[in-house]
Amino acid sequence: MATIHKNLSEYDKNTIPNAKNFRFGIVVSEWNDTITEGLFNGAISGFLENEVPAEHIIRWNVPGSFELIYGAKKMLQTQNVDAVIVIGCVIQGQTKHFDFVCEGVTQGIKDLNVQTDIPVIFCVLTDNTMQQSIDRSGGVHGNKGTEAAIAAIKMAYLRQQASISHQIKNQPLLSSSPLQIEGLPLLEE
Repeated sequence: MATIHKNLSEYDKNTIPNAKNFRFGIVVSEWNDTITEGLFNGAISGFLENEVPAEHIIRWNVPGSFELIYGAKKMLQTQNVDAVIVIGCVIQGQTKHFDFVCEGVTQGIKDLNVQTDIPVIFCVLTDNTMQQSIDRSGGVHGNKGTEAAIAAIKMAYLRQQASISHQIKNQPLLSSSPLQIEGLPLLEE
């Protein structure tokens, strides 16, 4: 198992970009709410620990994991956010329903990442047992929600830096000297 020797809540705070000015959306499935609330709490902790103001975090609930796709799409379309986290939990049962939901959600979130310019972070547990989900939503393996918040901050920062770099490269320079902006590599004309 990938998380057997890893605490999902651990990260080096010195490697996290400044997140004070970013806005984040979180779409939370109400299905398996004991787990999804744990993941949500982990995400909130990750954001607050990295100085994201509480008023810069928007939460929407949807009935189940399959509905995360639509919820995220509408959040991307209507809210001014820098990244969205989708939080859900699908636990293996005795039918193929698990496979169809997991595949659909995974592909839907992938599609949103390809089709839009705002990162959507996948925080959907797809475990074999409830205990595995408990272990990853604040239990012995830490909290996948915290990991998702850190990923959201890093991806929002990447998006911001890529946008700045793109804007600079497409602007004619007024002088013949290379352009240097703090925190970005030297850009030649």
